[in-house]
Amino acid sequence: MADTILAYDLGTGGNKASLYDDAGRCLSSAFVPYDTQYPQAGWHEQRPALWWDSVVCSTRKVLEPFDATTVRCIAISGHSLGCVPLDAGGNLLRDATPIWSDKRAAQQADRFFRQIDPDDWYCQTGNGFPAAHYTAFKAMWYRDHEPDLFARVAKIIGTKDYINFRLTGRIATDFSYASGAGVYDLTAWDYSDDLLAAARLPRNLFPEIVPATEILGTLLPEAAETLGLPATVPVACGGVDNSCMALGAGNISEGRAYASLGSSMWIAVSSANPLLDLAGKPYVFTHVIPGMFTSAMAIFSGGSSLRWIRDHLCVKLADEARAAGEDPYEAMTRIAARSPPGARKLLFNPSLAGGSSLDASPNLRGALMGLDLGHELADVIRAALEGIALNLRLVLDQLRALGQVGDRIVVVGGASHSDVWRQILADAWEMEIVKTNVGQEAGSLGAAAVAAVACGLWNDFQRISDAHQVRTVTRPQSSHVTVYRQLLPIFRRAASDQAELGDLLALLPIQD
Repeated sequence: MADTILAYDLGTGGNKASLYDDAGRCLSSAFVPYDTQYPQAGWHEQRPALWWDSVVCSTRKVLEPFDATTVRCIAISGHSLGCVPLDAGGNLLRDATPIWSDKRAAQQADRFFRQIDPDDWYCQTGNGFPAAHYTAFKAMWYRDHEPDLFARVAKIIGTKDYINFRLTGRIATDFSYASGAGVYDLTAWDYSDDLLAAARLPRNLFPEIVPATEILGTLLPEAAETLGLPATVPVACGGVDNSCMALGAGNISEGRAYASLGSSMWIAVSSANPLLDLAGKPYVFTHVIPGMFTSAMAIFSGGSSLRWIRDHLCVKLADEARAAGEDPYEAMTRIAARSPPGARKLLFNPSLAGGSSLDASPNLRGALMGLDLGHELADVIRAALEGIALNLRLVLDQLRALGQVGDRIVVVGGASHSDVWRQILADAWEMEIVKTNVGQEAGSLGAAAVAAVACGLWNDFQRISDAHQVRTVTRPQSSHVTVYRQLLPIFRRAASDQAELGDLLALLPIQD
């Protein structure tokens, strides 16, 4: 059998191990979930030991029908903003550690910004999420609330870097993961001494930074035996999930863009310079491709809004679809196609999880506007699809204002499978929507590409394009485009008004 690559997509919900051939074709994959713990409000923790267990289990599953001696290299795409404390001996100091969505460190961030201007911090780091999510502030929280633990900390590392340490015994990170540390200077490609001083954190608390394609070492004998792999297999440093997904989606040159259509949804653009904006605050990560960045903006509840409609407004429809062996979402979009573009003047805002950095207030909430007695379920579902598309159009316009964006966009994620949905996106965004064979595998493929370059199977990242096989290209329909051009300013105005109403509602002494 020819050479293979083993890639891990260490996500929020679990780890997926995937075996790729040297052309970037996925031969097999296996997913093993793990849980997130919520011990207090704002605390989101996972157990690194479970990450390792899922890597071991998924590896054995994915390799079962294959010859493990063909594996040439391993690389990981890991979920961002991890804060794993290790002592000088490499021992884990906390059974459960904060993940990217944990926001316990709000007070630490507030104290930090008494010394550092928050706008200057954003422009230096590109860290567009609320500051408390970033690693440095979580480390400050350890210092303030668990001083005995903090006194023993030798290194704070990320999710995939912990697995790499278990695999090779070496502690390091790459530029893409380091760029989510909260104290990283994007244009200097290094930790910032000024930001470290303001946080009162020593530089050596954070791991050394190496390219994503650097080989950290070969498998430790114990790790090799546990995984069922030869000890000679090298491990590349890998990258943060945002950047690996960008690579896997084909964002390898200036202006290439992709849209991820999952529970939350975002659009990301790759460029030689970070796309920074104090109003919209795109979140920026260093790319796994040397000399590039990936800049993105998100809406928090795209797919989640559709799930809410499925579970509360389409209960009978969903039950009937499941009984017939059909995906409920397919049944929903089929019915939505009965409603014309514009959903008979029904407008939906999908901010059911609150406003993003693009919006006037985090208190913005979702709404159906223009609802009358003549509307039917088909109009409601179509309005939801259109509302998500229009909200993402605002994201796209913001990114277009900051840098070059191509005239076509690759879509990945579960929602990309719907013909109706892709047509709405093409019409609302006024660009070609490209669906390839990659689908939900973008993060895994990105990690595999890093490994392929690291071990010399690929000369460079250009070969990622060969791994994509275009399945459909959906082009805008001019008559539909006209409708969405008319709706877009109304949607924008409504979102602004709803943000103001959300602030007023937030002040009411009524229990949520």
